[in-house]
Amino acid sequence: MLRSFARRGAIVLAALALPVLLIGNAATAAPKTNKLASATLNGDGSTFQLGFNQVVIGAFKPVQKAVTINYQGNGSGTGRTDFVNGVVQFAGTDAPYKATDPQPPQPFLYFPTVVAPITVSYNLSSVSDLKLSSDTIAKIFQGQIKTWDDAAIKADNPKAKLPSTTITVVHRSDSSGTTANFTSFLTKASPSVWTLGTGSTVSWPAGTQGATGNSGVASLVKSTDGAVGYVDFSDANASDLTFASVKNSSGKFIKPSLVSASTAASGATVNADLTYDPINASGAASYPITSPTWILVYTTQTDAAKGAAIKAFLNFIYTDGQKLASSVDYAPLPKPLLKQALTQVRKIVVPAS
Repeated sequence: MLRSFARRGAIVLAALALPVLLIGNAATAAPKTNKLASATLNGDGSTFQLGFNQVVIGAFKPVQKAVTINYQGNGSGTGRTDFVNGVVQFAGTDAPYKATDPQPPQPFLYFPTVVAPITVSYNLSSVSDLKLSSDTIAKIFQGQIKTWDDAAIKADNPKAKLPSTTITVVHRSDSSGTTANFTSFLTKASPSVWTLGTGSTVSWPAGTQGATGNSGVASLVKSTDGAVGYVDFSDANASDLTFASVKNSSGKFIKPSLVSASTAASGATVNADLTYDPINASGAASYPITSPTWILVYTTQTDAAKGAAIKAFLNFIYTDGQKLASSVDYAPLPKPLLKQALTQVRKIVVPAS
């Protein structure tokens, strides 16, 4: 946890210098924006996008010094709820609203920001190159496979020396888009094996351990011998976790990486509202547990200063912000989707000041 904070803190400090470095290169800088009036934007939600948000907020501050942006990573479910209740000006989510969810009271927009893998991270000092199929992952997280030398894990890893260590399953305890996308993968890839369904929360078996946020899961996996959990790529790397290669829809075991996540995202169909689903995407090089993430913004803003600030912030995300993504282990959006997102910013209606 401390190492993760220190690493991201150093990147934020580096990001603060970004606008200065870009002054002499207009081709790579964000479009020039007039200095904005004082405004404070509060956001909440996805911990999956938290690392990227921290860095891009830090880089945006020198560009618009009068604008303050606060973002709390309390989970996608909390973010969606706070957005509905008007607690925040924007929210982060890794999963769109379901028809059964409480819905926002006004028209709103989904703004995709970055893409990244969800890792299956594990703590086994004797195994550094684990491979797992979706059926095996499903059985592990359902509690059907209890030790690391189980026959199903051996079948995925015939040459590995697997210990008899007891498996400790770690999952999110809060309402989570990471949970929604991880369980969506298992529902799609192993429909006859996975029985717990999909959603921001699921009923995990007795004996499993819950933690708050991706960083909480990462911390618990790191401190528990034999543990396994699903963790976003950024937090897994920041915590120096080891993660498995996962068998994709083409039958290939693929390591989570920015390249394999980008490949999955590039092949996904984008809906008119800019939602899309790269989970279990086709393609031999696609990582199958690739997560999208969005910022939610109301189409019609009621405060001129805040509305102008949110538009400027989104424009920054889609220009200079994309260049920062890989520094904290996220992949930038595929170019066609990036173009659509940048165009969609114009749909936000800001009242006259």
